[in-house]
Amino acid sequence: MQVANQGNASTVGNINRRQFNLASLVAGFSASGLAQNRFEKTKITLAVGGKAAFYYLPLTIAEQLGYFAAEGLELEIVDFPSSIRAQQALANGNADVVCGAFEHLISLHAKQQFVQSFVALGRTPQMAMGVSTKNMPNYNRLADLKGKRIGIAAPGTGTNIMANLLLQRAGLQQSDVSYIGVGTSAGALSAVRTGQIDAICNLEPVMSQLEHAGDIKTIADCRSLRGTQAIFGGAMPGACLYAMPDYIKKNRLVVQALSNAIVHSLKWLQTAGPKELLQNVPEAYFQGDRGLYLATYNKLRESIALDGLVLDDAAKMSLKVMANFDPSVKSEKIDISKTYINAFAKQSKLQFSA
Repeated sequence: MQVANQGNASTVGNINRRQFNLASLVAGFSASGLAQNRFEKTKITLAVGGKAAFYYLPLTIAEQLGYFAAEGLELEIVDFPSSIRAQQALANGNADVVCGAFEHLISLHAKQQFVQSFVALGRTPQMAMGVSTKNMPNYNRLADLKGKRIGIAAPGTGTNIMANLLLQRAGLQQSDVSYIGVGTSAGALSAVRTGQIDAICNLEPVMSQLEHAGDIKTIADCRSLRGTQAIFGGAMPGACLYAMPDYIKKNRLVVQALSNAIVHSLKWLQTAGPKELLQNVPEAYFQGDRGLYLATYNKLRESIALDGLVLDDAAKMSLKVMANFDPSVKSEKIDISKTYINAFAKQSKLQFSA
């Protein structure tokens, strides 16, 4: 596997990418032989849960536009039914890297599994909660959810966390409702439309599809920066790439290359027009409605990370939220600064600036 080393960050901004990669190659840092000698594996496995969700759009774009291959990576992306399953793949040694929610890192740290994020894909959780217009036509307030069935992506996911937070504010306990895992695609749509659930907390494009069809009434929304502030009380990180510390230490060239590909994708998304987006997203992701997909993207655009960095205040807010959700998370026992590394994204940012 050939992976381009990023060299001295102070010089990156003064030379273009082709010159930089050539200089690195001449210096011997990214030669194929060295990469193969340094790494035990030449093939990287990345686990993700529900890849078609907008939450992971930067990952999809980096894959579709060949940014991982351009960095010299031979990357296999394995899509699991949920982010928890993707997380388990990392723990079991079946994946090298995970693309998942930042809050999962905090739960893992509470269990003494010290994974670390190294590049961010989003800067909001990109979730919303709604009630079924069929099952709950007379919904008035959150307390009306007592005794109801709430669809979430899967137990323990960000959708579960958001729903639980809202219930707490209404004076309800987790035991006052029934949580049902419905995934983040067709299964979630079907669960609402067939009356299997009374409310749903989920990601895009599911929520916009249900809203557009009149299947739900939205009651809480953190798909925007303002909405995230209103619900959580501050900024919250979204999706990120994370791995075990030992893997990061032993494979810094690989981790830098992964960061480069994601930041390249983030920069592309900042300027991409509607036609470009539609041309570079798999047809199946549109679920038969390109116009709605595009409208949803425009609504979520500000939630996409700008430079791959995790903001300190957002990370601290995530810890506060998780401490309220998960009894095993003791905020005073977790060093939030050890859950993420910004050095790789900073170096990528220099490479792709202007």
